[in-house]
Amino acid sequence: MAEAEQQATGGGESTFTVIVAALANLGIALAKAVAGVISGSSAMLSEAAHSLADTVTEVLLLAALKRSERPADEDHPLGHGPERYVWALLAAVATFVGGAVFSVYDGVRTLTRGEELGDPLVAYLVLAIAFVLEGFSLRTAVRQARGEAARSKLPFGRYLRRTPDTAVKAVVMEDSAALIGLVLAAGGLLGGQLTGSGVWDGIASLCIGVLLLYVAWVLGRSNAELLVGRPLPRSVRERIRAELLAVEHIEAVLELTTLVQGPREALIAAKVDFRDLSTAAQIEWASEQAEQRLREVFPMVRRVYLDPTPGYAQRRTEGLSPWP
Repeated sequence: MAEAEQQATGGGESTFTVIVAALANLGIALAKAVAGVISGSSAMLSEAAHSLADTVTEVLLLAALKRSERPADEDHPLGHGPERYVWALLAAVATFVGGAVFSVYDGVRTLTRGEELGDPLVAYLVLAIAFVLEGFSLRTAVRQARGEAARSKLPFGRYLRRTPDTAVKAVVMEDSAALIGLVLAAGGLLGGQLTGSGVWDGIASLCIGVLLLYVAWVLGRSNAELLVGRPLPRSVRERIRAELLAVEHIEAVLELTTLVQGPREALIAAKVDFRDLSTAAQIEWASEQAEQRLREVFPMVRRVYLDPTPGYAQRRTEGLSPWP
């Protein structure tokens, strides 16, 4: 029951965080587009594309959260957890195509062709409002990430780098990039006002594009790594070995495989050498006790598969003498 409540709470927090970010980005994208047209600022138009790409990203992340929560069935015996990484990977592609490519293109166009500067007052006002809204969205995401980091007993930075909850990671990174992008856009507007040249605006647009390229790369790599298959951390694997060896009738863990299937979902498979004199009933009891211990110590563990394997068979596989 505690595990189910923890999973439901974490999933609800992630969904709320993504919804807040989506609503904020949609309103900001429209306001930036209007301000960009009025002011003639390419950086503002780049920021509008940035916010629109973020909105698409949040929609894809919502799809990821909902579809990955579906229970296991006959056609998907291991559940749908990894599906969230497919959609999150598409969200990273949306950030790349919708934000980075447009920003770089618009910056290059401005630098080569120039631009006519309009009234920047509306643009400054929109940037100020957007900064507040993006700051609120970032605060929501950071609060959840800090809570998860505290529960995992990890420093915030390390948790953010290694967390399998890529939805929250995406919101934190995209909102952080959005705040930096707003500062760059304001700098481009100010530079254009002071010099009368659109070069500064073009440079700001290029910088925004490079920033989005970095965000898309980090998020894409994180999701691809989880799709390919990432094990639990080494320290956790060592504790799993210790828990298995603490069970009566288990003499050795010959091979241990772990797989992260979602933010709060992991699989454990192990080749285990049971005591030679153990009866079939004792092996069954030991297997059940081992699974129970692992589930109690590691609530994220959903599936445990133990393969009784003689120790001499493992030694023969490794090219050693079958006898100690």
